[in-house]
Amino acid sequence: MDPKHILDLYDQDRKDVSLFGMQREETPHLVRHISPSGEGLIIYSNLNSTNVEEVIQEQIAHFESMGRDFCWVVFQHDDPANLKDRLLANGFLNEEPEAIMILDIEDLPPVLVKPICHDIQRISDPDKIDDVLAIRHQVWQSDYSAMAKSLTKRLIDAPESLGLYVAYIDGKPVSTAQISFFQKGHFAGLVQAATLPGYRGRGLFTALVAMRVQEARRRGIRFVDADASPMSRPILEKLGFQWLTETNSCEWQIKQVSTG
Repeated sequence: MDPKHILDLYDQDRKDVSLFGMQREETPHLVRHISPSGEGLIIYSNLNSTNVEEVIQEQIAHFESMGRDFCWVVFQHDDPANLKDRLLANGFLNEEPEAIMILDIEDLPPVLVKPICHDIQRISDPDKIDDVLAIRHQVWQSDYSAMAKSLTKRLIDAPESLGLYVAYIDGKPVSTAQISFFQKGHFAGLVQAATLPGYRGRGLFTALVAMRVQEARRRGIRFVDADASPMSRPILEKLGFQWLTETNSCEWQIKQVSTG
């Protein structure tokens, strides 16, 4: 399929998507997603050089009034071309860019369709979420209490939206990853892959990609996408993923605002 057509499908999906557990708000220029107790998220906007400053100020005021931090994800091909710079000039903080890699499920390499040899289990019991979080905590040293509640609620209320996997070696949880499915659209998202340092280089990352891609194919999904770090991008490219675009996450934090 023509890359431009794939990008158009991707943009339509990020405009139309509803994210589990988040309130979706569509304005004439963008779409906001707001969690009940956490931050806000903007992953789609359609701006120009004439209205960009006004819309940025509107979003800051909107989230300030709610007392919320929020993240504005800027895609390389978003208009205007200097959107990221305009956000930074308004006090947003910029995270490291990530590549969006996509895989056409109708053209899978053999390594992703062969049987899985590793001990990988699909997590459907909320009591097993601790295995997922133990891996993530050891890899990233972050507090995942909020994620525990979110994953538990999702497994109970919308299990069809989530494929959650853990790889075990000698009964120990050592690697994890998930795939997100949406009510409509052409893409499913590969996210939250993590492997304990002592167990890398054993093919677990590839096996978890294969497990999730095979689930997406069974469910009739045409494409999967993944946010790729510099570490994961070469591996994904070897597995047949292609670069689609690049993103920058720009964070607005309430604590930045001066009170006088």
